[in-house]
Amino acid sequence: MTNYYVPNPDGQPDPEQDWEEGERPPSRSRRKRDSHAIQEAARRLLALPAKELAELDLGEATLAAVAETARIKDRRAMPRHVKRVANLLEREDLGAIEALLDAHQARDQAAAARLHRVERWRDRLLAEGDGALAELLDQCPDADRQGLRQLVRTAQRDREAGRPEGPRKLFKAVRAALDEAEGEGTPLGASRT
Repeated sequence: MTNYYVPNPDGQPDPEQDWEEGERPPSRSRRKRDSHAIQEAARRLLALPAKELAELDLGEATLAAVAETARIKDRRAMPRHVKRVANLLEREDLGAIEALLDAHQARDQAAAARLHRVERWRDRLLAEGDGALAELLDQCPDADRQGLRQLVRTAQRDREAGRPEGPRKLFKAVRAALDEAEGEGTPLGASRT
């Protein structure tokens, strides 16, 4: 969590602030970095689903500004709106907001890593065939051996013919097998249909 410097509404350092001996108020560069960090947090916050925003204890004005985002269609107005939301966020609990944003980013990265793992398995199955299938079945003992073998062969034929159906079906089957082996009840960032 970054310790943000929040100036007075007029943008000047608080003259009542008791600075310690030898301490100085934040430099202009520091204030600018902090301002950009809050704007980036506002951008990330605006991209979150409404369900996750409900977890935060945001003020009425901040919630209204976030809800207003959906109505903004002009891309030139969005930077101005982000600055407005950032200004409102300065008055909120930034620690909770940063924690939610970091958790959301970690979930997204984990889902992407899992998808990449499935893609690597699919590519190995298409390239190596039965050798890679035996390794996959070692990791996923409950997987349908015969079904996967048939899907691999169909996907290899479809790829050679330039059709995407076979590799897609193989991807879904590998994803389901890995999810089952890992005890996951949810798909890897996408629906299983």
